[in-house]
Amino acid sequence: MPDPASRPDLAQLSLSARRPRRRWLWLLLLAAVLALAGWAWASRSATPAAVRYDTTPVERGDLVVTVIATGTVQPTTRVDISSELSGTLAAVEADFNDEVTEGQVLARLDSTNLRARLATAEAQLAAAAARLTQAEATATETAEAWTSTHALDERGLAVRSTVIAAKAAHDRAVAAVEIARADLKLAEASLEEAKTDLAKADIRSPITGIVLDRTAEKGMIVAATLNAPVLFTLAEDLSRMELQVAIDEADIGRVTVGNVATFSVDAYPGRSFPARITQLRYAPEETDGVVTYKAVLSVENEELLLRPGMTATATITVARQPQVLLVPMAALRYAPPVADTSSRSGGGLLGLIMPRRTSGTRAKVDGSSLWVLKAGQPVKVKVTPGASDGRMIAVSSEELAEGDLVITDQSSP
Repeated sequence: MPDPASRPDLAQLSLSARRPRRRWLWLLLLAAVLALAGWAWASRSATPAAVRYDTTPVERGDLVVTVIATGTVQPTTRVDISSELSGTLAAVEADFNDEVTEGQVLARLDSTNLRARLATAEAQLAAAAARLTQAEATATETAEAWTSTHALDERGLAVRSTVIAAKAAHDRAVAAVEIARADLKLAEASLEEAKTDLAKADIRSPITGIVLDRTAEKGMIVAATLNAPVLFTLAEDLSRMELQVAIDEADIGRVTVGNVATFSVDAYPGRSFPARITQLRYAPEETDGVVTYKAVLSVENEELLLRPGMTATATITVARQPQVLLVPMAALRYAPPVADTSSRSGGGLLGLIMPRRTSGTRAKVDGSSLWVLKAGQPVKVKVTPGASDGRMIAVSSEELAEGDLVITDQSSP
């Protein structure tokens, strides 16, 4: 039987078997910690991705601010002609595009009835004049009779009834003279009216110009009513015209009388015509909820290329600033992202493992500063903005110079 003292100690054998296993576990744990620490160090020390900035150099030049408006070309003076009398057109003596002078006959009404009225008025005037002569003669006669009777009455030689009758006859004769004179004036007025109506039978041009439109036709019956038809439309002088455009209410505050402009029409592509604002009307005009104000521009049309009714697009110069610093509007809207210095998980081992990040939030844009690229880094520069044409804006700043690269945007590769 073996000696108990010579048996191997089971506890010692078990302990000696566990020690190598624990050593390997610690070694594996240490290796894992070292690997994680190395990865964290590499993540922290790695170079971030380069940012590509979109830049534009600062320019010095003239800034022209304009307002765009559309409208139509119209004659400076446009006259619609109707008939003041009712009747039938006996003749039409002017046609489209005819040049007419002031007082020239454009059309004639049938004047048969008007001439008959004139003859009647002349006869009535002659009769009224004769009645006045008769009344005056009667008044003279009764005046003589009254004078004689009155003289006899003063000497007591006349009968009282005779005196009264003579006085009454004289008074009636004087009144008859006044009536005859009034009738004569009435007859004169009737004659003048008949002459005027006869003259109006000839429809004449009130201005010197050109016939734009004609609706009058021989045999046409016209009526002198509130809605009398327009027989002729005349333009005074097509060598001087006007352009009427609608200015949006957002732009009307920048437009003033005297602003120069250029405009184009579809009939002559590529060609512009000069104009100048002569009137800004206060009355608003609303179309589909859009409020506009009418501006009137004077136009020279010596070549007679422009015709009434042509649709035109006008570019009105409302401001001009010479030799100013110009930058894109986008430069005032750009701001770089704000860096986030806070850790996602705090300190400790996890803080080493999870590196910090940069926030995607951009700095606040206030419109009074922009960013300039210097030595590869954005630098904030204070500026005072001025007028803008919608694409470029004039700025002034002691920190900004011509040729500086202002940042308009950024991107990552």
